[in-house]
Amino acid sequence: MKRETHSSMMQYTNLYAEASRRRLELQSQIEATEKALSAAPVGKIHILTSKRGTQFYLRTDPKDRSGKYIRKKNRDVIKRYLQKSYNEKVLKVLKSELQNLNTFLKEANQSIHQLQSIYSDYSKEIKQHIEPVEMSDKDFCAAWMEEVFQGKEIEESLPFYETDKGERVRSKSELTIANALAKHRIPYKYECPLELKSGRTIYPDFTVLNVKKRKVIYWEHRGMMDDMDYAKHTVDRVKTLMKNGILLGDSLVITEETSVSPLGTDEIEAVIRQYFM
Repeated sequence: MKRETHSSMMQYTNLYAEASRRRLELQSQIEATEKALSAAPVGKIHILTSKRGTQFYLRTDPKDRSGKYIRKKNRDVIKRYLQKSYNEKVLKVLKSELQNLNTFLKEANQSIHQLQSIYSDYSKEIKQHIEPVEMSDKDFCAAWMEEVFQGKEIEESLPFYETDKGERVRSKSELTIANALAKHRIPYKYECPLELKSGRTIYPDFTVLNVKKRKVIYWEHRGMMDDMDYAKHTVDRVKTLMKNGILLGDSLVITEETSVSPLGTDEIEAVIRQYFM
């Protein structure tokens, strides 16, 4: 049955991640704007608006309060100086935002670390009696993995495949997926029961945790897609999951293979990079 890890925890937010992304974007834009300004012509443009319209004057000497009139037919000259003026104003705002973001990220990081450390510093025995409001990735992952579940029984008549973690799985491809996840230290549960809205319980192949996003993603592998009945069952399964809010490309990943087109390790690695790293 699907359940939350520590119900009292504050809701996960992408605020810190979004601020970090914005900082990189600002740094890139500042660099591009400074580069453009370094190639801009010398001088400043002065704009005079009157009843006769808008007039442009070029000032190359700071002491010159009037400037040289730029005829409107010299559109390229006007455009370069207007862009320079615009870029100077933009650069000032960009740098101010970047400074504010750097301060925010520094303080936010310290606060998050302090909150996580309060819980992390307790022993495992004490942690069992506490409902934390914030956990480190390591603690969150450990708590998620410690949740006890009863997987689906595998018939003894089926071929025996054992993962590097000592788990039995149903197919060679599932063995490869499990070992790839373990190699990248990505927490997962094999055939962990999932209770649907109808009360019915199903067993997704892999229930995988994206630790950074604190998000569970279900990975279903379909190994006999050249079998018509099997393919029909796969379509029905996807429809069922989607009706329960588990959407393909968001919290549901599907890999497929046929007898003549097996699942490759490169495909598995691509999925892992896209959804879990």
